[in-house]
Amino acid sequence: MYEVIGSPKTRTFRVLWLLEELGAPYRFIEETPRSEGIIALNPLGKVPALRVDGDILTDSVAIMTFLADRHNAFTAPAGSIARARQDALTFYIIDEMDAVLWSSAKHSFVLPEEKRVANLKPTLGWEYERAARHLCRRLEKSPFLCGDDLSLPDILATHCAEWAKASKIMPRIPVFDAYLERMAARPAYQAARTPRT
Repeated sequence: MYEVIGSPKTRTFRVLWLLEELGAPYRFIEETPRSEGIIALNPLGKVPALRVDGDILTDSVAIMTFLADRHNAFTAPAGSIARARQDALTFYIIDEMDAVLWSSAKHSFVLPEEKRVANLKPTLGWEYERAARHLCRRLEKSPFLCGDDLSLPDILATHCAEWAKASKIMPRIPVFDAYLERMAARPAYQAARTPRT
């Protein structure tokens, strides 16, 4: 039994969604970022955390990679060319989408007010749209980012898109919109919206 600690409105959702896709048993424990409960598990105060076999794992992408490898699902085999390509795409999404969205959050409400840069959102929106259009070139050739099957980059890209919508920097790109509708219609995605406690 896995224990997922975090908040479903954060990067924790990625882990919950993957666990639902895997059909793996888990228990969800609600903790907000920087809460005492999270700081006890991760001194950085970031969510999610995963308790497994008496250990605590942190960072959503590290947790997802661990789970996919452990269950041999939603990932290419470690050491394969396909895995190197998948990892390159994962890192691209983290660098060009997730980081842009985190910058938007920091300059909207996370940083102290005197440290925020006003009017940064249009530039971040432009960066995000450029990254989304790059992903669309892949989606014109296959239903998922790495081919015919769902993989970790799909979960990351979809979660980033939800975050972009909430941040009001989500571009309207028909190919990407159709892809996101397919992702949101998945039963595991829907189940992760109300995690098991």
